[in-house]
Amino acid sequence: MSHIFKQHLQKFISVSEEEFEAILSYFKTIHVSKKEILQQEGKICRWQYFVLTGCLRKFMTNEKGVEVTTEFAIETWWLSDNRSFELQAEALFSIQAVENSEILTIDSQSMEKLYQDFPIMERYFRFVYQRAFAAYQMRIKYLYTFSKEDYFFHFYDSYPQFAQRIPQYLLASFLGLTPEYLSELRKKRVTATDR
Repeated sequence: MSHIFKQHLQKFISVSEEEFEAILSYFKTIHVSKKEILQQEGKICRWQYFVLTGCLRKFMTNEKGVEVTTEFAIETWWLSDNRSFELQAEALFSIQAVENSEILTIDSQSMEKLYQDFPIMERYFRFVYQRAFAAYQMRIKYLYTFSKEDYFFHFYDSYPQFAQRIPQYLLASFLGLTPEYLSELRKKRVTATDR
C-alpha cells in the first residue's frame, strides 16, 4: 500500500525511490477495525493519520452527550487533532474508524526528525495544510450561508460517492441534520432527479 502514499507525495513534491523508502521508514502502518477508536477526547493526540484504505472520522461530544462529527478522512487524506498534536495538550476530539482501515501514522518526534532529514517534507505538509485549511474555510462559508437543505444538496452533488459511502447517521451529524431530516432530503433528491 506504500504506493498510495508515494503517489500522493508526488502530487506535491519530487522524491527519488531511495528517498521515498527512507521517508517511509518514519511512518508505521496500522490496521484498524470498523468503529475502533484511535484517539480519545481528553487524551493527548500523539499521531497524525494518513488513510491508505478505509475511512476515519473526527468527532466531539457536545454538552448533551451527542457525538458531533466534524471531519472525515478517506483514502489519501490526513486526519488528527492538530491542536492537541502540536501543543501536546488534551485532545478536544476523538478519532474513530468508520470502516476497516489501513493507515500510516507518524508521531511528533518522528515528524520533527523527518523535517530535519528531509526538508522537502515540510513543503509537502505545507501544501497539505493549506488545502485542508481552504476546505475548512469553504465548509464554514457553507454552514453560514446555505440553508440546511441547500447545504445537503451541495454536499451530495459535490461528493456523491462520499455521501453514499458514509452511514446516514454520521453524515447527518457532519451536516448538522437529524438522521430523519437527512432521510427526507435524500427522498426529495431522488424524487427531483426522477422527474
